[in-house]
Amino acid sequence: MSIQVASLTKLYDTQKAVDEISFELKQGEIVGFLGPNGAGKSTTMKIITTYLPSTSGSVKVCGYDVQEQPMEVRRRIGYLPEANPLYFEMYVREYLEFTAGIHKLGASAKKRIEEMIVLTGLSKEAHKKIGALSKGYKQRVGLAQAMLHDPEVLILDEPTSGLDPNQIIEIRDLIKSIGSKKTVLLSTHIMQEVQAMCNRVIIINNGKIVADDSIERLQQANASQGTLVVTFETEIDKVKLRELTQVSNAENLGGNKWKLVTKEPEALRKEVMQWALKNDISISSMQAQTESLEDVFRALTKNADKQ
Repeated sequence: MSIQVASLTKLYDTQKAVDEISFELKQGEIVGFLGPNGAGKSTTMKIITTYLPSTSGSVKVCGYDVQEQPMEVRRRIGYLPEANPLYFEMYVREYLEFTAGIHKLGASAKKRIEEMIVLTGLSKEAHKKIGALSKGYKQRVGLAQAMLHDPEVLILDEPTSGLDPNQIIEIRDLIKSIGSKKTVLLSTHIMQEVQAMCNRVIIINNGKIVADDSIERLQQANASQGTLVVTFETEIDKVKLRELTQVSNAENLGGNKWKLVTKEPEALRKEVMQWALKNDISISSMQAQTESLEDVFRALTKNADKQ
């Protein structure tokens, strides 16, 4: 496993920021780490990256304990924190040279720096001071330094913050391509980004993990009700739809298309087919809709209290 977290706890005085959480990440996974503000996400990431000590529990990165072997862990992790601290008076290439020196890249530094500049789309800005860059390009510099030493694990806290839609797509594609060979733990509040990039989602609330699964299974497991969108070949009166006992609400979506809400989607599907056959009604299409990831997130964290 690339990351192993076991019974991890972090106390600030008597307040539990992280409360005995456990999870594992393997190579090739891009995992979304979600939760409301103050849920314990950034604290967990800082412990994994050796920036904070834990109160109890253990964390291993590529087999190395974060408290007993922090330097070995740092060699294997690339970290982009939410605040993205940078030296604004340094030029982009100068800063990456400085970072390469910290990682002791030696003779390979120059080639690796140029690769990262191209990969993160910094070619036109590399001659500028970091302080003169837009927020989006500052994020790119942060990503470049996180990946410069070719780490096995990437910890990214809000990596697309401040980027415009085109930049977001570029960075999303970059992270997806990186994730095929590395392990990526990604924190963001943008659910579309999670759905576009992640194989799996971990949701933390009040310091505890409340969900850890694929997006599809989370949507299915947390659905309190389902929806069938049915398009009929002829006009249907809403009164007629009241014959369907499994329908709790019916909404016309325009023309002959109807949104049918139910607690039992599969039972409703069968009932609609039988009802249509009985009444000689033709169906053009019928499609089940699941809850969005945002709906699942809200359901699991709606009672969140700030840490």
